[in-house]
Amino acid sequence: MVRNLIGMWLIVATGIVYAQTSELPNFTGLVEKYGATVVNISTTQSQQNAVTQFFPEIPNLPKDSPFYEFFRRHMEPFATPRRSEPRSMGSGFIISADGYILTNAHVVESAEEITVKLNDKREFIGDVIGTDKKTDIALIKIDAENLQTVNRGDPEKLKVGEWVVAIGSPFGFENSVTAGIVSAKGRSLAQENYVPFIQTDVAINPGNSGGPLFNMHGEVVGINSQIYSRTGGFMGLSFAIPINVATDIADQLKISGVVRRGRIGVLIQEVTKELADSFGLSDTRGALVVSVEKNGPADVAGVQARDIILSFNGEEVEASADLPRIVGNTAPDSKVKVKIWRDGSIKMLQLKVGEIPTEESDQHSQSKQNQITDKSNRLGLVLSELTDEQKKQLEIENGLLVEDIQPGIASQSGVRKGDIILGFNSKDIGSVKQFNQLLEKVEGGRNIALLVKRGDLTTFITMKLINDE
Repeated sequence: MVRNLIGMWLIVATGIVYAQTSELPNFTGLVEKYGATVVNISTTQSQQNAVTQFFPEIPNLPKDSPFYEFFRRHMEPFATPRRSEPRSMGSGFIISADGYILTNAHVVESAEEITVKLNDKREFIGDVIGTDKKTDIALIKIDAENLQTVNRGDPEKLKVGEWVVAIGSPFGFENSVTAGIVSAKGRSLAQENYVPFIQTDVAINPGNSGGPLFNMHGEVVGINSQIYSRTGGFMGLSFAIPINVATDIADQLKISGVVRRGRIGVLIQEVTKELADSFGLSDTRGALVVSVEKNGPADVAGVQARDIILSFNGEEVEASADLPRIVGNTAPDSKVKVKIWRDGSIKMLQLKVGEIPTEESDQHSQSKQNQITDKSNRLGLVLSELTDEQKKQLEIENGLLVEDIQPGIASQSGVRKGDIILGFNSKDIGSVKQFNQLLEKVEGGRNIALLVKRGDLTTFITMKLINDE
């Protein structure tokens, strides 16, 4: 008799009766109006059958060998390269009438051919204009005209608890609609320094990636990008890239095919309550500078280790995770003001922002990276000796800076880039040569302890060396 009513109840408390009713939102109009702006994206690529990774090549045996037939029958099927069939990889949405489409970078990664299927079943070949792995954004183009486009909303106006809708192709089921609420805003995820994610409880599954997140006005406020899951399926935690972040990336990709980001050359960590107390701060906002790159933008501007960066270019740094995003979104070569906390008082510095190398530049510097890898020791650490000025700033007499860290024992044990190694077991460390000599004397299977200084904290990190064999 009564439609779309939930939460109809009576609460009796202290003699007062409360009645409340609320209607479920109706998403049909939104889907009918904007469903045509969502596309299905599938890719085709040549790849070696995954099983061949675990089998050696077929031996070159004579046909009269007793093993020839065995290898031919059992290994030849796995050794033949095969072309994978087109399969649904994700979703996207149309941002311009002439065929520009936004999606996730991981949706089109390594694709040889991209097929874009519209809501009206038409199919087009998509060209990748550019991708940005740091934000997981890709811009692709199809040869079409007069397409219906999305309306872009303002993620800043989103409120926690507000209804939102996702349209995409989970598991290949095209134009599937799911709904939920905004669970949180400005989420920072591990290894994702440049995106303040929108967290929702909208059901997102493989195939939804790259699809739009709509508010109740039919405006796109985000791109569905990730889920938190222990099973591979939806568990109530999904994350979307704010549309303003995505469109800024798309504009740069459209113009130049690459994204330019600012950098200042500092290593930072979170300001805990204990650290805030020790520095005389009344709260835990800001980013604590652990180390400063020599001759980098921050060093030239006068930023020092143990400074706490409170704001950058007029934008408050509420948590350390905010700083990489703020700096990254600042145009290289910009001159900005940086507010820091040092020795119990606020100071203002003028800083010229540097630039993070683009992926193209990274390719040109690959030989340099190989040199760094070659210099790493058996722990995967690339170490350098501290200058007298660095020792003075850190108030130490000896130690080695962890310049870089390769995957290995040290990284698994918790050593980080920017750490200062003060000791090896019971020995103080003053040179890279001394460290490597001590390390070489340790047999595989034995434990070692490194005395590590990180900011104002000094602790031992233990690790077990693997057998060299």
